[in-house]
Amino acid sequence: MSSPPKLSNMEEYKFTSSTGAMEELGGTGGEQVILRKTAKQDPENGYGTQNSSLGNDADANAGGGVHPSPSTVPLTALGDRKIAYATTDFETIVHLIKGNVGPGILALPQALLYAGLWVGFGGIFFFGAICLHAMSMIVRSANELCRIHGRSSLNFEEVAELAFQRGPQRLKGAGPTVRRMILVYLAITQFGFCTVYFVFVPQNLKQALECMTGGTGVSQLGFQAAMIVPALLFCYIPELKMLAPVSMLASALKVVGLILTFYYLIRDLGTREPVPAFGGWSTLPLFFGSTIYAIGGIGLVLPLENKMKSPQNFVGYTGVLHTGLYICIVMYAAVGFYGYMSYGDQVQGSITLNLPNGERLAQIIKIIISFSVLLSYPLQFYIPLTYLVPAIRAHFHTGTTKFIAEYVMRSCIVLTTFCLAAIIPNIGLFVSLIGAVAQTTLALMIPPFIEICTFWSHEKERTKLVIKGAFIFLVGLLGFVTGTVMSIASIVQFFLDGSEPPSYSCD
Repeated sequence: MSSPPKLSNMEEYKFTSSTGAMEELGGTGGEQVILRKTAKQDPENGYGTQNSSLGNDADANAGGGVHPSPSTVPLTALGDRKIAYATTDFETIVHLIKGNVGPGILALPQALLYAGLWVGFGGIFFFGAICLHAMSMIVRSANELCRIHGRSSLNFEEVAELAFQRGPQRLKGAGPTVRRMILVYLAITQFGFCTVYFVFVPQNLKQALECMTGGTGVSQLGFQAAMIVPALLFCYIPELKMLAPVSMLASALKVVGLILTFYYLIRDLGTREPVPAFGGWSTLPLFFGSTIYAIGGIGLVLPLENKMKSPQNFVGYTGVLHTGLYICIVMYAAVGFYGYMSYGDQVQGSITLNLPNGERLAQIIKIIISFSVLLSYPLQFYIPLTYLVPAIRAHFHTGTTKFIAEYVMRSCIVLTTFCLAAIIPNIGLFVSLIGAVAQTTLALMIPPFIEICTFWSHEKERTKLVIKGAFIFLVGLLGFVTGTVMSIASIVQFFLDGSEPPSYSCD
């Protein structure tokens, strides 16, 4: 077999892929958190060195590429993967649900405010189906590329680069650029999540504590500033493995909080005026951004499939991926529908802010969910660190200066997310913007190109793939353009007119 093409060599940065052969620690609602398992530790630079090249041993020994990872072995079937701690089908479904259901789901009632009750309800299923199919595109392409190149697994950015090398002549050289673009958008997504958390946690804690204590006298900005210290301490932990118990606790709190929140959504049905079936064309792009924010957890798919005991069960209409996403989409639709029905045009950026402030159970729910989100902050923070930290440390020469530079950068990132949240303390606007810009690109616009390029040599499939891919890409492009413009316009309007803060009354 001829030597397969190499991925772009970024070894000078001691680069570690953010979505490669990883162990999933936990995630929050399209907000996937995953940790590389096979990268070798570099004692000088602290993070794993690049081991994702597809060059063969002869190339590596000759200096033509980095050494292939131990997982680079010929395959005869997906089941040939040798994984020390492989997950069962059921365990993978649980991880998939846990990684796709989080704070994003709590913004969906406001998303239906933008679209209208029935348009929004149907829209969740429509965009859920498209995102699910886009995830299947990535998995199908990854399996084909693994077969061709003798790999046991590939991550998202590797799949994209190799796929473009097999596509039309005009696109063959675009692989490294697409790879970098994916990493940039992953970073934007994760930093966006962290910024949302700096709004979500203080608003919910303030609502709860104001009523529990009879008034704290602390502003929302004060609560946001108080979150800096725990966020910094969590993000100074050098090894994410040490946060595994934190992840488990965050997941448990999230489940309890969501169940209790849904109790209020059912209890308060019929307490408001009827809501419109269609919310109007002008705000529909905001619905798109908020929905894709919640649904578009595409970066979690390959890491989970790569760790399965029976990866051949992952795809298919009754496979693991579809089963897990069916459950998630139903949950998204239920929370959005009942949340909007219960609170109408008063619905907030997070439905927890609508829970009655004067009831002790509601106060406890807000505290539980706030702590689950706070504990998830360092997990979201880690993904971009896997390639930003090595790039920063590469510019310094001693262990001390590398250490200082890394932790200064960690601090700056936390403080930047705090500053953005302090400037625009509106959950809904951030959710829509992140969904429209970053999640749309990753979940809808890139997968069609990957599948078309991967199977470009299959002439009988080419026309069908191009038509289908063009439809999904155009849906993504339309949402990207309109959602981004509307989100930015809404943020500008927020600065000009302000926005009514959540109610802190205890009535």
